Parts: sequence; structure tokens; C-alpha cells
Amino acid sequence: MGGRGRSRTQRKHFRQSRENVWKRSKSDDSANATPDGDAGNIRNQGWEPFATQNPAFDEYYKEQEIVSADEWDTFIEYLRKPLPAAFRINSSSQFYEDIRSQLENDFLKSLQAEDTDGNDMEAIKPLPWYPDNLAWQSNFSRNELRKNQTLARFHEFLKLENEIGNITRQEAVSMVPPLFLDVRPDHFVLDMCAAPGSKTFQLLEMIYKLVEPGTLPSGMVIANDLDVQRCNLLIHQTKRICTANLIVTNHEAQHFPSCHLHKKHSCDSQIGNVREPDIRQLQFDRVLCDVPCSGDGTLRKAPDIWRKWNTGNGNGLHGLQVQIAMRGVALLKVGGRMIYSTCSMNPVENEAVVAEVLRRCGGSIELVDVSTQLPQLVRRPGLKKWKVRDRGLLLASCNDVPKYRRSVITPGMFPSGNMFAETSEHDRDTETGEHCENGDSNSENGLQSTDASVAPSNSLEVEVSELPLERCMRIVPHDQNSGAFFIAVFHKVSSLPAPSANEKKYTSLPEETNCISTQPQEHMNEVKEYSVGDDIDLTGGTDQISEPTPDAELLDTGIYDAPLDADLNKMNQENEKEETEASPDVETNAEMVKGKRKLQIQGRWRGVDPVIFYKDDTVVGKIMEFYGIRDSFPIKGHLITRNDDMNHVKRIYYVSNSVKEVLELNFLAGQQLKIASVGLKMFERQSSKEGTSAPCLFRISSEGLPLILPHTTKQILYAPPVDFKHLLQNKVVKFSDFIDPDVGEKATQLMLGCCVVFLSRENHDSQEDARPIAIGCWRGRTNIAVMVTTIDCQELLGRVSMLLSTDDAEQSKVNQKNGSENLNVAA
Repeated sequence: MGGRGRSRTQRKHFRQSRENVWKRSKSDDSANATPDGDAGNIRNQGWEPFATQNPAFDEYYKEQEIVSADEWDTFIEYLRKPLPAAFRINSSSQFYEDIRSQLENDFLKSLQAEDTDGNDMEAIKPLPWYPDNLAWQSNFSRNELRKNQTLARFHEFLKLENEIGNITRQEAVSMVPPLFLDVRPDHFVLDMCAAPGSKTFQLLEMIYKLVEPGTLPSGMVIANDLDVQRCNLLIHQTKRICTANLIVTNHEAQHFPSCHLHKKHSCDSQIGNVREPDIRQLQFDRVLCDVPCSGDGTLRKAPDIWRKWNTGNGNGLHGLQVQIAMRGVALLKVGGRMIYSTCSMNPVENEAVVAEVLRRCGGSIELVDVSTQLPQLVRRPGLKKWKVRDRGLLLASCNDVPKYRRSVITPGMFPSGNMFAETSEHDRDTETGEHCENGDSNSENGLQSTDASVAPSNSLEVEVSELPLERCMRIVPHDQNSGAFFIAVFHKVSSLPAPSANEKKYTSLPEETNCISTQPQEHMNEVKEYSVGDDIDLTGGTDQISEPTPDAELLDTGIYDAPLDADLNKMNQENEKEETEASPDVETNAEMVKGKRKLQIQGRWRGVDPVIFYKDDTVVGKIMEFYGIRDSFPIKGHLITRNDDMNHVKRIYYVSNSVKEVLELNFLAGQQLKIASVGLKMFERQSSKEGTSAPCLFRISSEGLPLILPHTTKQILYAPPVDFKHLLQNKVVKFSDFIDPDVGEKATQLMLGCCVVFLSRENHDSQEDARPIAIGCWRGRTNIAVMVTTIDCQELLGRVSMLLSTDDAEQSKVNQKNGSENLNVAA
């Protein structure tokens, strides 16, 4: 098993030792010690901060004119400052309005009144360009928040709310791309390089906007990432939104599969009969391409990039970025919108990629001018001209590239995108390879020099692009005290044309791909740990396509679909054969070993649990009867499991109708999607002795409770505030210990098993409340036990106290008003 010779980030890479740039060895400290053994001097000499400068960086970006000469010093000054802490309130949270109110009316005012070490700046403030005051920025770095005692309460608030999932710590500029995507609740959205998941979270919030409680939007999000470890981080991040409208996949973004039905399709034997879905091809209304990049826009939070920075990082990633963007355009519906973004300042990774995509698409896509949107966001237009630096040469045109470097420095990196001209005299001198043997020749041509001033560009004038690249957006640090970012918005106006001969020549970019995959492993980990290669070869021929897809451009990018049907079975047989040959004990390993998980070799993807529709009508019927789930709630056909043994299913997941359609399409298309996570955990099997004796073996999970709550009519207990808080504080309360004896009496009438306890508020009908507060509990033989974590109980207890105090204040105002009216009437 493994990458079959390709570069691939694996578990072993995370175990490899890496240089600890924060720590000096004791021997170094001893060498720096003074003869009299002054410990203070040892400490002072033993630690050195990162050098926040790099002459090559200054030289390159001054030449590119990313900022004007008179503001260069300010630009560099901000790059050397720590990045302010920023966070976003999750609008999907039940208490997001309370959190926003707490920030506006408590922390903002109290921190302004306190002396924060003599700082004149605002301690916290809402980001003016983010809608509804849902994004905030502290003008202190994370380290300063930890050290400043005045801000201690605010820091504790951030930690708690982040752990609960009510807020997300996210760099301010990272929040921008989803805002320009214009996502609506009915959209199918693809996040191609999604980890760690902050932007995916934003996209999910957008499709849930304006959706009524207990209902699901008709759209969905597919979040993809190449690295398995980063997929796990993505899953953890998005779990906090408790959504049934998300699929997490594990693919190379540039090879993301296209699922479409063929005339001759067969269902997987594990799946059973699957009806033909309403959608016949997986395409998207919105696509987010936040591609892997060199990341020099993050210098403020990752200062180690200063010493590692070089132009080779950006040059090596250009080809991969073009491939990912082209795949995104191919998967986009006509009329759809795509965002291309990076956290890099390098025009080779930004405007050059955008220009190349526009050229290849031949008018079928256009750059959208969004300069009037989010007017309070300070942004700058994209560049129209730039140079490419390679081995000390600053190249203004592709014709300046020595022929032996043309496999790496391609025409698409330059503003015009013109093909190479006929071999020049300079090329003929270097074509023979004498540049590798004759040091004097190298010195004369400047090929080995690292000083661009010694090796000036051969062209007299820099190329200027004729494309409307000024519609791109550049965000620079000193405009709004942020990181740097690049964003381009595409609109697809028609299907992609068939590629020309020249485009075919450069579509696969074998040399560029090799250049990327041979980057040092340390560098590849820095670049979002993105590597090229996967266990499954996705370069099969096109002869298996039995009917044209509605948008034939999906096959025009030089990227082919995974094998289907007979080819799929053959591949699975070959994989099983390879596994057996590689591991003689595979049969032993495949058996259930006590304490270890069974080896997954079933299904389309090795090592990935299968996705199977749960169709045990007997179990589903008992669940619906036990909880009194209304028939109006679509539950049958929407349940899935990741275990092919139906007798030992531990978790049942719920999927929305849109996800259900995609899963059915995926099954019929040969399981081309490698699914890491899907669905909302709705029911969990009880494993305790008392649980197995309950009438229903499955309890409602805390994640699935908000969705199913409005449709549940049984196993419900209403508790007044005093008993609800008593339950949160003690976690387990005996029937006789409830303060209100009626609550204890009603608890005894519930059946043994899972139940839901509602907070019963005065002047509020709990059943009709748009924001009901309820928790999942277990009705035991003598008590009620809370089934949520301690930290969730702590947070909910605080929110309930605030809510009840608000209710009391409102009731007091009503009483005063009524009293005044009565006095007036009496008078």
C-alpha cells in the first residue's frame, strides 16, 4: 500500500523530527555564557527572535510594485508586527444574538473603560465590513491576550465559546472569500481545498440562513482535502454546526471526480436497489478554490517564513494552482460563480493563474467586478504587469527564459501568456548543457547568481496583460491591520470549449508537476501539507464513457474519471491481490481482533468505511414510535450507516435530501467519491446494561437533537427554571429530588430510555418557542441523568441565567407599565 512512488503526506512524515526554531541547545547556551556564569546573560544570549527580514523578499516585491514606493516602509513595518486576534460568531448557534449582545454591551464598553497598559487603540471592535457585526477583532495578539491581566476575562470568554462552538477563531482576511461567493440556501457548493474548515463553516452557515427550525436547506456543501489528517481536522471543525448537508471527501483537488450517470450503470451489491436520482451529474452552483500557496501573506502569524522565503516556492506551485482552478471551472454550472484565492502576495500564484485560466477558457468565464460590494473592506486592484524570477534572473517575458528552464518557467506565468518564440541565440548557447560545466559562462550569463541586480531582465519592457486583472482584489496588511490575501471572482457564462493543441500541450504540465512533487517534505508541509499523488490512479482512458454528459467540459481538462463498472471490479481484485502479496498475514488481520478495528477492504476505497443506506424498517419503526416522531419528518430513506454489518450498527446518521441525491448518484456512478464523513449523527445505540433493556435501543444524539426536536411528541419532560438549572448543576437528579414535585411525578411516567427535558419559561409556550432550550437526558429507573458534556452544561447554565434575567427585566417593565396604567385609570 502507499503512494506507489508518488509524493504523499503520510503519518510517518508527522513523526519525522524537524528543527525546533524556538529552542537552542544547552551546549549553545554554555558556549555563550560569560566567564562569571551570569545566568541572566545566558538567558539573554540563548534565545533569538526570528529575523523579520529577507533581502530577496524586499527586492522581489519592490520590483513587482505590489505597493507604492512611498508606503513600502509602512508595509514592511506592519508585516513585522504580530497579527491581531480575530474571531467570528457562528450564526448557526442558538445563542449567537446573546453572544453578540454580550460583546457589544459588556466587553466592548468595559474594556474601553479599563486601562489596557496605556494603549490608545480599541481593545476589541467589530470588523466594519463583515455583515451584522458577527466578526470581531482584538487589537492584541494571542500572546498579549494571555499575558494581559486586564483582558483575562475576555480571553476566558473566547476560550470557552470557541470550545463550545459558538465562535470560530479565524484570521480576518480568511473570512472574506465566502462573502463574495453569494451562496444561497438552494446552492450546491464545492470547497476544493477545505481544511482546516473555517471557510467551510461559513459556507454552511450561508446555506442555513433563513431556514426555519427543524427544517433543512435544499442545498449542500462538499468539502474536500487531499490530506487525511487535515480531513480529520476539517471534520472536527464542521461538527460544531451539526449539519446534515455536508459531505467531506478526500481527493486531489485537481482530480476531483465527476459523478454522472451512464446508460449502463450498476448498483453496488452492498447498497441494494437504489432508485435513479433526480440529478444525473454532480455540478456546483458555487466553487471555492482556496488553493495551496507559498503563504507569504501569513508572515505576521508565521514569522519563520521570513528565513525560508524564496521565489521557487511560488513558481513550483503555479502549475498545480492552474490545474485546481481549471478543475473548479469544469465542475461549475453555467451561470455559477467561483472564487480563486490565496494567502500569497506573489503575482505568479495570483494574477498569473487567473490570466492563464481566462486564456484557457476562451471567453466561457469572466472576471466579476465586485468593487462595489463590501464597501468598507479596503482592497486594491490586481496587477496588470509583473516579472518572474528564476535562479537570479528577473524575466519580463517568456522569451527571456533559457530553453533548459522552459519545462519549469512556462509561458502562462507571464502577463501575455504568449508561447515561446523560436530558439534564440541565448537559448542555443545554454541548450547544450554547457551551463552546467563552464563556470565562467554561468557568471557571464548570470545563471547561477542569486542577486537579481547582477542578472537583469533581458527584455527592455515588462509585458502588460490585456485581460481585466484589475478586477481581482489584493488585501495588504497596513490597510486594515490584517494579513495579506488575494481574491478573484469568476462567473461561468457558457460551457468550456474544446482545448486547442497548445492548451493540450500545457494542460498536463508533467514537468511542473514533477517540480512540485520533488519539493522538500518540510516545504510541502508548510504549503498546507499539500502533496501530489493519491493511492488511486485516476488517469484511466475515456473509452468507458458511454454517453456524453450535459456539460462536456468536464472531460476537456485532460483529467479523466475513475474507472467504472467492470473496470472497478477489476481494480478491486487487483488491489486485494496486491494487499495479500504485500502482507502474508492479511487474512489474520482481516478477522476481528480483540481491541483492534477490523481492516476495511470492502467498498470502492481501501481503508474507508462504506456509506450504506440504513433500511431496517423494524428498528426505524420502533424509533419513530418510541419518540413519537411525526410522519411529516422525512426519516425513511434519509438514514445511513458506516457499518456493513446491520446487526451491529452503533451510529445512525441523517442526511438531507440533497446529500441523499448525491449519495445515490455516487453509488450508481461507481462510488467515485472517497467519502471521509457524511451526515448528522442522529441516533446512537445504548451499550450499557440498563440501556439494552430499554424499549428503544437507540438514543437521540446531542448533535441531532436540534433537528428532530420540533418533530418529537413523546419522551418529553418540561422543567421550570429552578429544576432545569438544578439538573444542569448536578447532572443526575432523582425523581424525589426535583424541587417541583410535579416534575418528578411526570418523570416517573416516562418510559425507560432517552428523553428530552425542555426549559419551561414563564410567558413562553415551550412547544411554540422559536428558540426552545432543551437537553437530551436518560430516564433511568430512579433518576434523570444529563447526556451532555460538563463544559456544555457550564455554558448552557450561564446562557439560561442570562436569559432568565432578561425575562425578569422584561416582566418587570410590563408590571411597571401595567401599574402606571392602573394608577391613571384610578385617577
